[in-house]
This record gives sequence, C-alpha cells and structure tokens, in this order.
Amino acid sequence: MTKATSFAPILFAPIFAVAASLLLAGCAVPEARLRSGLIRAGLPKPLSACMAERMVDRLSLRQLMRIGDLPYAGGAESVEQFLHRVRSLGDPVIIAVTSSSAALCATGLGQ
Repeated sequence: MTKATSFAPILFAPIFAVAASLLLAGCAVPEARLRSGLIRAGLPKPLSACMAERMVDRLSLRQLMRIGDLPYAGGAESVEQFLHRVRSLGDPVIIAVTSSSAALCATGLGQ
C-alpha cells in the first residue's frame, strides 16, 4: 500500500459521516413538517405525531406537500372534518393512508 492510498479511508470517513447524517435528517424534516401541519389543522398533538410518523413512510413527498397545504384552509374542529377536507384533494392514496392512520392512531393501535 502506498502512502496516498493509506490515507484514503481517513479522508473519506468525515465525508461519509456528513452524508449519512444528511440522509437521516432528510427523513425527519417531512415528518416534523407534517406533524406541525396536522397540529395547525386542529388535530391534537399526540394524534398528529402518531399520524405523521405513519404517513411519511407511506406517501410521496408530493402527496405530503398537498396535505401540508390543508392547514391554510382553516382549522378542523374534529378528525372527521379534517378527513372531509383530505377527501377534497381527490387522491385515493392520500385518503386511504390518512384515514387508516387517523383510525389506528385514535384507537392506540398505530403506535
């Protein structure tokens, strides 16, 4: 092994660590934004946290952004009202994932 190649692992280790942390942070950001959006939409904090955790694994970033636009339409008085607004998006996957997440999280089975 030459001197140049013996330092290669040492040089790339910090780059790998930074890349890995960015990938992990990239997963957390959509969940945090969705959780905040659900809370702004009028859902209780524990329910919002549970739903966001499930939904980010099942929906695309584009679908998550569409749900994120809902809070600006005004707060929901109930989960039922929120789901009614979600249905207005017309995306069957968003409706299915949001409805099942709400049901499982509200009953405690989603945790």
